[in-house]
Amino acid sequence: MQTLDLAATNLRDVNAALQQAETGTNESFEVINPRGSHAIAVGLDAPIEVFVRGSTGYYCAGMNQQATVNVVGSAGPGVAENMMSGKVVIEGDASQYAGATAHGGLLVIKGNASSRCGISMKGVDIVVHGNIGHMSAFMAQAGNLVVLGDAGDALGDSLYEANIFVRGKVKSLGADCIEKEMRAEHIEILSRLLRDADAAEDADPSEFRRYGSARKLYNFDIDNAGAY
Repeated sequence: MQTLDLAATNLRDVNAALQQAETGTNESFEVINPRGSHAIAVGLDAPIEVFVRGSTGYYCAGMNQQATVNVVGSAGPGVAENMMSGKVVIEGDASQYAGATAHGGLLVIKGNASSRCGISMKGVDIVVHGNIGHMSAFMAQAGNLVVLGDAGDALGDSLYEANIFVRGKVKSLGADCIEKEMRAEHIEILSRLLRDADAAEDADPSEFRRYGSARKLYNFDIDNAGAY
């Protein structure tokens, strides 16, 4: 495993070393002394594994493709923003808009996530072992948000076709978000995600409720004009 020390090397050079890893090499890296630096391990595009030994600032692992990024600490706003594929694991908590606009891959937050988790998600899978804040999955378009704890106000406000699975309490639902039937295919999706997020021993799929779009906002109906 190659060690990259942010106390001795500037962030641009650390990210360049990670970005230059070649596909097929299956290299492993550890980044030490992150000290809350922003934009660590962004723009990766190879099946490498990166361990960030400490907490990070804004946009860690943004635009990730193929790589597995493990943050042994907490993450600031926008972790895994616009991720396309791969896996990002946060051992601690995540600040606001984790996984924003992400198109694919898996984001695992083993602590709590703040407000707007999964905002405008476009196909990513997000599993939060703890609680999530208000306006999570706002305008979510595709993908799955799994919450083992509780959800804050306005969950799923103005969402499109994403699935939201919550085991705990939901403070309130956002506009056009309703509770929906948990069918066999949803149990299968949820079971897979709990396994992939190392949460299968902590939660049973039967304990969750599913939420999704009532489909009244993105199909205009004059009778619903007051909700827009």
